[in-house]
Amino acid sequence: MVKKRPIIGIIDDDTIYQFMLTRIINEHKLAESIHSFLDGEKAIDYLIDNKTKHDKIPDVLFLDVNMPIMDGWMFIEEYARIKTEITKKIMIFMLSSSVDPIDIERAGKISEISNYIIKPIKIEEVKRIFENYENFS
Repeated sequence: MVKKRPIIGIIDDDTIYQFMLTRIINEHKLAESIHSFLDGEKAIDYLIDNKTKHDKIPDVLFLDVNMPIMDGWMFIEEYARIKTEITKKIMIFMLSSSVDPIDIERAGKISEISNYIIKPIKIEEVKRIFENYENFS
């Protein structure tokens, strides 16, 4: 049986970081496709527009905390409101350069967040996420 590779969403205003993460994922052939968003609002709009299209909705989201317009925390709040409309379970990994224990604890209390990861994300961490995805799906 062929393993299904996940659809990935990267929500981060840092285009260099998006490029780096996309490159790691592509080099290791970990994803079916990658959707990139520069802020949470664009990502929410995309999810709403495609909520019933399984082939368009990401299986895994990498979500930055600090972004303009709609940051990661606001994204999670909005996602929690709309997630019942989305017909697909999404694993969300919150990414931040913040090592503030308050942020880490806050993320740990939110059921929609699978894990809080300190930037920069390492290749080993990316691979582990995809291994966990295979067990999750």
